[in-house]
Amino acid sequence: MMKRLSILFFFVAVLVQLLPAQEKMLTAADAAWLNRDLIPENLSQLGWIAKSNRYGFVKDNAFLAFSPTKEQADTLLKLDRLNAALHKANLDSLRRFPSLNWIDEQTFWIMNGGALLTFDLKTNQFKKVCQLPKEADNIDVNKADLKVAFTVENNLFVADGIKTWQITNEAAGVQCGKTVHRNEFGINKGTFWSPDGKKLAFYCMDERMVANYPLVDLTEPMATLRNEPYPMAGQTSHQVLLKVFSFADSSTTAMQTGLPADQYLTAVTWHPASDKIYIGLLNREQNHLSFNAYNSNDGQLIQTLFEETDDEYVEPQFPAFFLPGNDNHFVWLSERNGFRHCYLYQTDGKLLRQLTDGDWMVTDFEGFDDKGRNFFFTSTEVSPIERHFYMQDLKTGKRKQLTADPGTHNISYSDDGSFFIDHFTSTTVPRKIQLLNRNGKVQKTLLVAADPLKNYDLGKTEMLTLAAEDDTPLYARMIKPAHFDSTEKYPVIVYVYGGPHAQLVTNSWLGGANLYLNMLAQKGYLVFTLDNRGSANRGAAFEQIVHRRLGQHEMEDQMQGIEFLKSLPYVDGNRIGVDGWSYGGFMSINLKLKHPDVFKVAVAGGPVTNWKYYEVMYGERYMDTPDENPEGYAQANLVAKMNQLEGKLLVIHCTTDPVVVWQNSLELIQAAIKAGKQLDYFVYPGHEHNVRGRDREHLIKKITEYFDDHL
Repeated sequence: MMKRLSILFFFVAVLVQLLPAQEKMLTAADAAWLNRDLIPENLSQLGWIAKSNRYGFVKDNAFLAFSPTKEQADTLLKLDRLNAALHKANLDSLRRFPSLNWIDEQTFWIMNGGALLTFDLKTNQFKKVCQLPKEADNIDVNKADLKVAFTVENNLFVADGIKTWQITNEAAGVQCGKTVHRNEFGINKGTFWSPDGKKLAFYCMDERMVANYPLVDLTEPMATLRNEPYPMAGQTSHQVLLKVFSFADSSTTAMQTGLPADQYLTAVTWHPASDKIYIGLLNREQNHLSFNAYNSNDGQLIQTLFEETDDEYVEPQFPAFFLPGNDNHFVWLSERNGFRHCYLYQTDGKLLRQLTDGDWMVTDFEGFDDKGRNFFFTSTEVSPIERHFYMQDLKTGKRKQLTADPGTHNISYSDDGSFFIDHFTSTTVPRKIQLLNRNGKVQKTLLVAADPLKNYDLGKTEMLTLAAEDDTPLYARMIKPAHFDSTEKYPVIVYVYGGPHAQLVTNSWLGGANLYLNMLAQKGYLVFTLDNRGSANRGAAFEQIVHRRLGQHEMEDQMQGIEFLKSLPYVDGNRIGVDGWSYGGFMSINLKLKHPDVFKVAVAGGPVTNWKYYEVMYGERYMDTPDENPEGYAQANLVAKMNQLEGKLLVIHCTTDPVVVWQNSLELIQAAIKAGKQLDYFVYPGHEHNVRGRDREHLIKKITEYFDDHL
């Protein structure tokens, strides 16, 4: 009997394996990325080992190292070996493989329990370099000698072995060593080590003159106040200095950047000799940039190398890039001719030549080979929705495209620029990682990730090109419902952002969409997204058209998308909804109020409803001040238009949002009450500018149910 049952079980198991894979449905938890199995496979810690052409990655708690010309891996070390060395040094053990920061082929450093430790592969020993306090933040390790800059509260410190330097001792309200200008202008850090490691430049931001915006922490039994210095458009802004600390004599010197005090300091770059530092001075109006050299010892202005002006705005995003072994030449990135390109300068300010040119954008400057003969960059030359990697000879200008497959490529290269690791994705490829040589020839395929959604019943994603009213090409994405039937009529959800610095439609996995949008399509919605004029990576004219009149041209382009949708026989033109967050929330409400006959349902998260409540840097770049542009501010004021509301609108806001402050949506509600209009409103206590973690599942359910109930 048992034998017959075993045989029966065997045949049933085989039959199940032969059946087609079950067509699964995405859940709200999946859409919130809480299911890690739906993320395409990757290689952990894949990267180059310093001062070599070897690369490696972590697998099964071991670091495997490879030569570009050999298939066989070397197991450099395992977690148990690291823990044994830690135990021998009386240091805390590790539960998982740490992040390795390579110094050379034999040495790396890690952070463990606030301690910076070096490990020598030859001696199999850890050495404790320094210990940081548990409050340490904004950690910046100097590669030259492993000194560590960090902040505690508002002041800056440096750990140098067993010694700790307190670099600043400022009163509350003066922030040192942190990012400034609300991370605009490509600013993502607040400290800058000199090439020789003997000096440290740092931002010092005085916010004491800035009005505080009250954010309330509702998690305490008695709600507590958290003041957020928030300079709104037209109001008093903070004041920033760049200072330099010298370890030789413990002196701190402010660079003499002059007045007005509320200018912006950007593009901080050290000269290779560490005796000069360069700063881009951008006026508050953001239409004039001076790139200046300062003496790092006394702070005096040496010279202005060049200036850039623009009728709308100048927006530097990168520092200068000095050529290896060349103290006199650097590359500067600018949109001065309408598209971001590379320019070669001398340190006396002389422009030698424009290096790249064309109606396309250099999206990233990747660096140089070890001799400084060639430079590398990523651009949109093939297509605005693709990213490809290039090598160009500095002298001859000869350029070679090193990536071939249509899609999006992200590159890292070996120290001498001989080999490249290419992380590739497209609408049909979840992730592919290959090793290339400097001729673009594939040496190895390191990973081809399986489709993690292959068993899910997804609708088809189509990439589209439409046209604005002035015939500018506009890229769009449409996700059709699962089991699409062209003879049926489908409701539409337009997912919108529409603002600067964002591009939603790309030739990448899922077409740049996320699982939430695919979940909506599974439920029977046609999901549409269009990158209107004003969005990123299309050049200055494409983006700057929105200057002083946010919401107008963006809305025109979105309506071109609506016309296209209504021309399709399978679209139910009476059931169109719109959804967006932040700038997309502004667009969603704007579209709903302007075209209530088109948009039956709208959902807006974290929306800007009145641009006078937005911060100085971003707000004034695109709108100038309320006094300078009263018509533009009035036109974009959604609060004043709430008497136009018809149909269903759900507004969502996070209670401690430091980006789009809560007042935006609260005033919108107040205006709706006064106008006798009904809307739906929901808040997420304790979250900031978006809902993250486990609560995001709740957010997705909330929005989805709203469309299910009303669209």
